[in-house]
Amino acid sequence: MKIFGIDPGSERTGYGCIETDGSRHRLIICGALAAPARTSFPDRLLVMHAGLTRLLAEHRPDCIAIEDVFHAKNVRSALKLGHARGVALLAASQAGVAVIEYAPAEIKRAVVGYGRAEKHQVGQMIKLLLGLESVPAPHDAADALAAAVCHVHSSHGAVADAIRSDARLRSRSSASPRSWRAYRP
Repeated sequence: MKIFGIDPGSERTGYGCIETDGSRHRLIICGALAAPARTSFPDRLLVMHAGLTRLLAEHRPDCIAIEDVFHAKNVRSALKLGHARGVALLAASQAGVAVIEYAPAEIKRAVVGYGRAEKHQVGQMIKLLLGLESVPAPHDAADALAAAVCHVHSSHGAVADAIRSDARLRSRSSASPRSWRAYRP
């Protein structure tokens, strides 16, 4: 199952796509979308929408996990973040797959085990969980991957059934039976 994570931002929007069988995750792509310096805010939103639309069409995920809005002290930055989130939600909805939203604390709790974890802790756990050589950069990409991993870790209902069903199909098609005794990391 492919899960696409999005971490919306007014300056830079992180994205990441993973493939998972429910227990093992594999990185497909990650990065961040950003407009050139001095680009007007509406044009930044356009760049974000076009980029996300292209990436979603290219990778065709089974579902999209997106970070929800957090409370901000600065009203202006909260409004800009809300606009960016709206554009990300629009691109996700246009992809025609399920869109699930997670609070930042929920994502950190699912990935790190602590809802108030710092950026570098999230990045290190994503590195470990995906078996990467280095922490995904920029941190927006790591946050987007964390949203995707959060979705796998908190999946239940139809998504968990789809993961289990997909895993069963793959295990039936393999020639050798799988056993913990044959496991070699």
